[in-house]
Amino acid sequence: MVTMWEAMQVHHENQFKVVRELKWVGISPSARETSEHHHERTNQLWSVVQEWDAQFGKMVSHQKEYIRALHQWLKLNLVPIESSLKEKVSSPPRAQNPPIQALLLGWQDQLEKLPEDMAKSSIYNFAAVLHTIIQQQEDEMKLRAKCEESRKDLARKRRQYEDWYNKYMQKWTPDEIDPDRHEGGGVSSYMDVVAEKQVVVEAAEKKLMDDEEAYQRQCLHVREKSLASLKTRLPELFRAMWNFAGACSQMYRELSSISQAPGHRGLSSSPSPPPSPSHLLASSEEHDVQNIRCCLIGLFSSHTAPFFSQIPVAPFPSLLASSVGCWGLNGCS
Repeated sequence: MVTMWEAMQVHHENQFKVVRELKWVGISPSARETSEHHHERTNQLWSVVQEWDAQFGKMVSHQKEYIRALHQWLKLNLVPIESSLKEKVSSPPRAQNPPIQALLLGWQDQLEKLPEDMAKSSIYNFAAVLHTIIQQQEDEMKLRAKCEESRKDLARKRRQYEDWYNKYMQKWTPDEIDPDRHEGGGVSSYMDVVAEKQVVVEAAEKKLMDDEEAYQRQCLHVREKSLASLKTRLPELFRAMWNFAGACSQMYRELSSISQAPGHRGLSSSPSPPPSPSHLLASSEEHDVQNIRCCLIGLFSSHTAPFFSQIPVAPFPSLLASSVGCWGLNGCS
């Protein structure tokens, strides 16, 4: 366990050093839209981080439950209750405080000192940031759909105007629309009708222009807010995980010292205790971390992907990397 958590600490430290360089990453001058693939990857990353949050929250509580179960097992197997006076007289005295008790007490004390709240909070905050990004992307995609509708509406009204104009011109004779032969009656009527039809087309053109401007602003807003959030939350996340891994390695190092202390006999001659869930939990975190690294690379543009590829694969994810596809970011300067 000491070796595993030391390796985790090294990986999280390296990840922290990489994401800390996000401060040199800037937004591409050309606003890039959120594609369906990009939005899908962001949702995937959010789902994985939510699962990571849920599983991480169980890790320490499961270890505490394990220690309590082990303590109950200890009382039943190593410190039986003396049931009769005859047993007390005939049986050799039993140790009231077996050496393993010190290990259990030390383990429980160390678990209470782990900085789990900071780590859980950082994962939760990162998940919240991703959810906000998803909502902003959805707003952007709604504006894009609105632009498409406005563009179709404009094309339809232009066709209607052209069809009407061609038919209408056939009904008017050159004399009826000649300003030199009329003081204004026929010409005025003709111009009024044409102007009325043109106003409808111009209004559709104005609406499309306004929608496209709003869409471009939202595209830029999504990228600015996304990058600002990542610059804050990713270093915070990896720093917290780095500290947590360091605390865990220190905890098991001290527990190892207790178990190897003189007079500590451990459980060599006793029934086997319940299996620890620690290896399962570590494997679960490593799996979650792999998924997250994949997603982050897919969230950014291809020229920025090498930057996020520097994030160590183990134990924090490749999902973090593969979702970094289209945020339109410039690489490190």
